[in-house]
Amino acid sequence: MESPRAGRFTPTALMLGNLVTGCSVLAPAGMLPELSAGLGISIHAAGLLITFGAITLCIGSPLTAWLTSRIERRVLLTTTLAVLALGNLASAFAPDYASLLVIRLVMLAVGALYTPQAAGTAALIVPAERRGSTIAYIFLGWSLAAAVGLPLITFIASRYGWRAAYGEIGALGCVSFLLLLVRLPAGLKGTPVDLKTWSEVGRDRTILLLLAITMLQMSGQFAVFTFMGPLLKKLTEASPDAIGIVFGIYGVCGFLGVVVATRIVDTWGPYRTSLLFTCLLLAGITVWALSAGTLVLMAIAVAIWGLGFASTNSMQQVRLVAAAPPLAPATVALNTSVLYIGQAIGSAVGGLLFARDLLHSTGFVAVGFVVLALVLVLVSRPRPAVAAPG
Repeated sequence: MESPRAGRFTPTALMLGNLVTGCSVLAPAGMLPELSAGLGISIHAAGLLITFGAITLCIGSPLTAWLTSRIERRVLLTTTLAVLALGNLASAFAPDYASLLVIRLVMLAVGALYTPQAAGTAALIVPAERRGSTIAYIFLGWSLAAAVGLPLITFIASRYGWRAAYGEIGALGCVSFLLLLVRLPAGLKGTPVDLKTWSEVGRDRTILLLLAITMLQMSGQFAVFTFMGPLLKKLTEASPDAIGIVFGIYGVCGFLGVVVATRIVDTWGPYRTSLLFTCLLLAGITVWALSAGTLVLMAIAVAIWGLGFASTNSMQQVRLVAAAPPLAPATVALNTSVLYIGQAIGSAVGGLLFARDLLHSTGFVAVGFVVLALVLVLVSRPRPAVAAPG
């Protein structure tokens, strides 16, 4: 049921919070060389900021969903954004790698709340027939983080240093915090998450299958994405500006993918929409693997891959909410958790391959993960309803 107090721009305020969250999570990927040079560490060590951050997020998402499920949503979401803003500002002044890592882990332990709780809040402020498209719209924030945030981070870091890039994200977080404080109505509360909820989730085969799809999709993408900048530099000698353009292509196509998914999901249905964008994801990463070494072809691959980047995840959220609406607070939190497990697995595998200079192998390993995800998407096809005997 739609909340009468929800303003017209409430979904946009929630979406911008996802933009801040996405930039906070993805930022190191856009400035690995600058972090490496500025902190006196290897590219692989800088990439561990993403790996360890993802581990923190995957543990934090279901844990914080359980601990905070009875807290009013405006208080919860605005507090989370305030922590993200302050964490990024503190990162800009971190004196060394250890301090930066500790700040990041604390910031993301709290930040793990935002994405699943924002998706759950969408179900409270719009009617059921608009729920799918609204959740997909809120996830545009992640696409914008890749489309606008990462290229800007790469641009700023390459010219003014990584500290300035963190300051930029912190400032954006402050603006987003204020907007959400003004636009999100007070008094919104979701269904409390208790231990019984988790046991019901664990017994649902469809939910477990959907969670496995999310993990495999993200593992495949982050094996390459975490080190995309250094891979482009080593394989094609791309400049920082060229790398920023490739990140921009990735994000813009991700944005377009979610826009298209948002438009077609209510008529196509979540399964067919998910299948389409998983196929695009696989096609893009396959072209990347086959064309490694040629900048133009790799940029085209990133464009195709980008179409499926955020849209596949937003469709996973929609499918989970539709599979068991009463369990949505738990399943959306778990989906976010396994998303970060996928990021941790992918970035760890990609880091090991990069450290061993197995640059061409990275793309083919990513393809393997996404092929498995596509197989599970096909297995998860909803069974047609059987008419009751008359």
